[in-house]
Amino acid sequence: MQISKREGISKSKAMLIRLIAIVVALIICAIVIFLIVNLNPIKVYISMFNGAFGTNKRMWVTLRDMSMLTCIAIGLAPAFKMRFWNIGAEGQMLVGAISAAYFMITFSGRMNPIILMICMIIGSLAMGAIWGLIPGFFKAKWNTNETLFTLMMNYIAIQCTSFCVSLWENPPGSNSVGTINATGANKYVGWIGNLLSKGYNKDYGILLLITIFLAIFVYIYLKYTKHGFEIAVVGDSENTARYAGIRVDKVYIRTMALSGALCGLAGFLAVSSVSHTISTDTANGRGFTAIIVAWLAKMNPFIMIIISLLLAFLDKGSVQIASEFGLNEYVSKIITGIILLFILGSEFFINYQVSFKKIKKDGGK
Repeated sequence: MQISKREGISKSKAMLIRLIAIVVALIICAIVIFLIVNLNPIKVYISMFNGAFGTNKRMWVTLRDMSMLTCIAIGLAPAFKMRFWNIGAEGQMLVGAISAAYFMITFSGRMNPIILMICMIIGSLAMGAIWGLIPGFFKAKWNTNETLFTLMMNYIAIQCTSFCVSLWENPPGSNSVGTINATGANKYVGWIGNLLSKGYNKDYGILLLITIFLAIFVYIYLKYTKHGFEIAVVGDSENTARYAGIRVDKVYIRTMALSGALCGLAGFLAVSSVSHTISTDTANGRGFTAIIVAWLAKMNPFIMIIISLLLAFLDKGSVQIASEFGLNEYVSKIITGIILLFILGSEFFINYQVSFKKIKKDGGK
């Protein structure tokens, strides 16, 4: 058996390999389902689909989770394209969420709702940018390890969030902020409404539109702008970038500020459109899941939407089969894990070629 790196592969062939991986994963999952819990795999898969898309509410919740995950993955794309391993999306999202919650709590009723919303967006972008700029600056000036630096900043952001929760807790002593502006004279101030219906949290069409807009923006930025070209060159080789006259330190700082700002914007969306509150669980691990999304999508924002939808489907579907068939959470996680394992494994066969050669034996020796 010989393993060799592919020099190139067509997009259609790469997509075919991924589809084969998903089909094989579903077959393996079917066998596991039948052997472990003795259930009809087809019924289980139908139940998963119903859990994600069975009702109008379930469909919008799935699209909501897909949109949030995509937003964070899009934020990671510029940094990852530059080979700057930004593991701090959780922290950047949290500080953006803190900023949005601060404006909602402090200025509701004291500021025009439209101006308040603009301030929330700008504040979240700025806080996320600062949180991303710090490790970018240290990397540019002192070549610090960005993986450890951004990871440690996540814990600082978590502690900052805990402090803000204790500061804003409502009611006092509850150790929770509660739903911000859910009642009273400032009811729904700072909330993003529905797109296709009146009220709030019935559909997440505006959140979906924002996600699509961000995907288009980042795709154009990375592919067709000078800044995007510089990011790609720095990612390929810092020495080549310096030889070409690109200021690598400037690219590091600028790109990490952008990456952090986009993750901070995801924090704004989490507070204003999804949960309408702030806690240490606001990010809920999405920052780490988004790393898988960005990597599998090869930094293509439109592919990120598809992968995020798949992950949201698996998450909602696994919850549904656990409740419908009385399975514990571990069985549903096994199914999700197998599918993800095969999808990740398919990247090996996209990047490498496996061939088998017969060894000729010399009959005279």
